[in-house]
Amino acid sequence: MALADSTRGLPNGGGGGGSGSSSSSAEPPLFPDIVELNVGGQVYVTRRCTVVSVPDSLLWRMFTQQQPQELARDSKGRFFLDRDGFLFRYILDYLRDLQLVLPDYFPERSRLQREAEYFELPELVRRLGAPQQPGPGPPPPHSRRGVQKEGSLGDDLLPLGSAESEQQEGASAGAPSPTLELASRSPSGGAAGPLLTPSQSLDGSRRSGYITIGYRGSYTIGRDAQADAKFRRVARITVCGKTSLAKEVFGDTLNESRDPDRPPERYTSRYYLKFNFLEQAFDKLSESGFHMVACSSTGTCAFAGSTDQSEDKIWTSYTEYVFCRE
Repeated sequence: MALADSTRGLPNGGGGGGSGSSSSSAEPPLFPDIVELNVGGQVYVTRRCTVVSVPDSLLWRMFTQQQPQELARDSKGRFFLDRDGFLFRYILDYLRDLQLVLPDYFPERSRLQREAEYFELPELVRRLGAPQQPGPGPPPPHSRRGVQKEGSLGDDLLPLGSAESEQQEGASAGAPSPTLELASRSPSGGAAGPLLTPSQSLDGSRRSGYITIGYRGSYTIGRDAQADAKFRRVARITVCGKTSLAKEVFGDTLNESRDPDRPPERYTSRYYLKFNFLEQAFDKLSESGFHMVACSSTGTCAFAGSTDQSEDKIWTSYTEYVFCRE
């Protein structure tokens, strides 16, 4: 940090040296004090002293050892890094005060460790690799012992120890527990199988639930009402539903930047897809066992260019499709 503070605002990032030096005219241009970064499509604005706060890191070399014109830029002149834009927010937070603070139910720890290795931050890599200390509250879902689908995010897990307590409660009440009955049955009628949540099938391959996708579109109708409408492309497809289901269906094509810290077992309406083809979203939902159960649409009309009704009409609509998997 001392290096960044001492170099900020000085020619060529160096200290000492009179301004009348003969070599000053040949020095490379300075980096701005406020740096705009485009990381995988996500824009970050920070101070240069922040990105160079860890000596010998990748960002430190980029913004101290290279000239601005040597770095990649996007179409708007921002410095471009082809990395995970969502995870970079935690890299930037670490660079600000050299502290690691992650949200609860954070499932991307190993991926963040990979990003820390790329940016050459050994202390952050070490902290991410250390075992997590249990907090004062109940353990998060992914740290509890239970049964889950391989590769899932571990929501709605039923702890193995809860079977005994439910069995005792059922025995005292004189009625068997529905959860234990479901857990004790197997397709072959044999011994008791793994415990299942109400949202899982017997083979543990699916979880029931609803996903709603929506889009806002517009199209133009010419003066002749019989003419073909000119549909404009879908700008964004939104996703509403349970976080774990949305991630299961859409995977890496789901953009979580508007709600990055949502726990897997909670619901959100702020996700959207990285593509804008409705048919592609329908295909992914169909492949995951969902079928459409409802659809609704609302629209408004405006006149292009003037209030004269003879002009072209522009319709703007918002449409939602509700999908269900039982």
